[in-house]
Amino acid sequence: TTVSSMIAWILKYSGYDCSAFLGGISVNFDSNFVAGDNNVIVAEADEFDRSFLQLTPDIAVITSTDSDHLEIYGSQEEIENTFTEFANKIKPGGILIAKSNLPILKSVKEKTWKYSLDDAASDLFAEYWNLTTQHSNVKLNNGIQYQLTYPGIHNIENSIAATSVCLQLDIDKEKISAALNEFKGVHRRFEMMYNDGKTIFIDDYAHHPEEIRMFLLSVKKIYTDKKVTAIFQPHLFTRTKDLKEGFAGSMDIADEIILLPIYPAREEPIEGVTSKIIFDLIKKQNKKLLTENELIEKIKTENFEVLCTIGAGDIDKLVKPISQILKQKGGTA
Repeated sequence: TTVSSMIAWILKYSGYDCSAFLGGISVNFDSNFVAGDNNVIVAEADEFDRSFLQLTPDIAVITSTDSDHLEIYGSQEEIENTFTEFANKIKPGGILIAKSNLPILKSVKEKTWKYSLDDAASDLFAEYWNLTTQHSNVKLNNGIQYQLTYPGIHNIENSIAATSVCLQLDIDKEKISAALNEFKGVHRRFEMMYNDGKTIFIDDYAHHPEEIRMFLLSVKKIYTDKKVTAIFQPHLFTRTKDLKEGFAGSMDIADEIILLPIYPAREEPIEGVTSKIIFDLIKKQNKKLLTENELIEKIKTENFEVLCTIGAGDIDKLVKPISQILKQKGGTA
């Protein structure tokens, strides 16, 4: 979602133009749909039910082929086979933009451009980057420099992917830099909900172990001297069962961990699959299994330094109440 939103924003901001179908609400556009006057469309593709195989793009971006939706694919091998099939559907003369470490690259027939945060063998990577509480400073190996006010290590990497696409379209480097300087992010993607100087509250849509790992690593790198409390609502019984070890390892990055009940979405319960199967694998001792009501009571009665809500279910309905409680406790946000 962030990569497609960045691409659309750069194309609009630079005057190149596009239409866009995004998987989240872009802050810059205040929408997940953008209309343009040319024949360029930026579309966020979905691998969930193999629907992305209906697309035949001129430029495709693959950021990850991590294990997910195993209820659909059955195995990591089949996931990679399907992503390879998608990559090979690129139109003649088109190009695949791919993260440099993807295992499918050896099987892709199409022309490929590799990007990375720090792999110097890639076509585009960051020669330098840093994170502060206010922004990220980035310098790419082709001389492009910009300052992201949208936090997160993963979002620096996302910006490199987006820049890679725009370079294929011959967007001026200075216009790319200027657009990224003005990129304000996507709702529920590392979204700052409250900050009174003492308590910081961040909401994020992460629902896969690798997404959570990158999010929490970024939070810990930005707020090095603060206690990080992570509230996670697992999404889907099948995903929880299949990826429980990964979830536990990612959650262990936080200092305090709170797990909410699984959000079922489209699924029926699976016997023996609850948030407790993640909880039992978490090594940190400062961990709790709470209901939503118990969580709200905890927010009311305890103090926090950095509080994070994480998940793709209906955890977003708790964001406003939590923000209001923190505001009442701390004064003006």
